[in-house]
Amino acid sequence: MIIAALNSTEVLAIIVVVLLLGWLGYRLYDNSRVKKRATYLSNDEFKAGMRRAQIIDLREKSNFDAGHILGARNVPYSTIRNFYRQIRPDLPVYLYDQGKTLSKRAVLFLSKKGYNQLYILNSGYQNWDGKEKKSNK
Repeated sequence: MIIAALNSTEVLAIIVVVLLLGWLGYRLYDNSRVKKRATYLSNDEFKAGMRRAQIIDLREKSNFDAGHILGARNVPYSTIRNFYRQIRPDLPVYLYDQGKTLSKRAVLFLSKKGYNQLYILNSGYQNWDGKEKKSNK
């Protein structure tokens, strides 16, 4: 047998490589699903279109209150299944979170609900260089 000829370190290395390839394949598949449903925007593109769009901050309220993009509404990802109807499907939806993980998940959910004008801030809030607002709480 081939496996009997391998030592335990080689078997472990093969298992790690298979797991990494599986994880990489899933990430590529997931990213391709998101790219079919949403457009990634740079900071400048986001700023240029935000006046005619709904800006949705998917972070939790405490993070939103600490600072958010001027004009954004807070619809935390943890509540989006209950409150997505507050987002109009006939207008562009600009989504952002700290990076873009929650935005990608929100895109997949909202696209299933019939939203098709979905945009993601590519750099996330962590690299936002536009106007911000902080709550005075």
